[in-house]
Amino acid sequence: MFTGIIEEIGTVRSVKGGATGMVLDIEAHKVLEGTVPGDSIAVNGVCLTVTPGLGHFTADAMPETIRRTSLAALVPGSKVNLERAMQCGGRFGGHMVSGHVDACGRVISVVREGIAMLLKVAAPADTLKYIAVKGSVTLDGASLTVTATDRESLTVSLIPHTAASTTLGLLRTGSPVNIEADIIARYIERLLACDRGSFGKETGGMTMEFLKENGF
Repeated sequence: MFTGIIEEIGTVRSVKGGATGMVLDIEAHKVLEGTVPGDSIAVNGVCLTVTPGLGHFTADAMPETIRRTSLAALVPGSKVNLERAMQCGGRFGGHMVSGHVDACGRVISVVREGIAMLLKVAAPADTLKYIAVKGSVTLDGASLTVTATDRESLTVSLIPHTAASTTLGLLRTGSPVNIEADIIARYIERLLACDRGSFGKETGGMTMEFLKENGF
């Protein structure tokens, strides 16, 4: 589990393999502190199991991960957002991030608005249904607040610190972006799909009336 607060920007040293499996070698420093083989590090929002070395780490990406994320676009020299798995008792500055990417979107536009940068990202409908204005979304591993949505896209507003301390400030029109919706939305959908028998009630899908009757 992660928080979406990026700890540092790493640099890809090498990429081996292809669609059937990849091995990434990434230069890093801060995220290696206290990291041991088998620990998890989010790379552009993708949870990967790592083997740390001196000033770098390696991680494998299986075909399913490659199909659903932008990792296939990485080349030597690519910059990536890095975050270690959260520790109990630490600050929780973002939101609950699993590192399980829902979709790979594309940047539609990057527009300046005063000190902020508005980032509009195209996303598939089956991911956008989990996105709500003022809710949380993870883009390339960074926890952000959604400012607008429509049938084809979502928009976030980046403060200068976020743009400077993550790779989001480097994005341009057409750039691929890993999207992870708020995990709570997925669980709510699952609960709504369950029949009432699971809650000691008569069978038939959960409804708004049922939620109100039970204090929600």
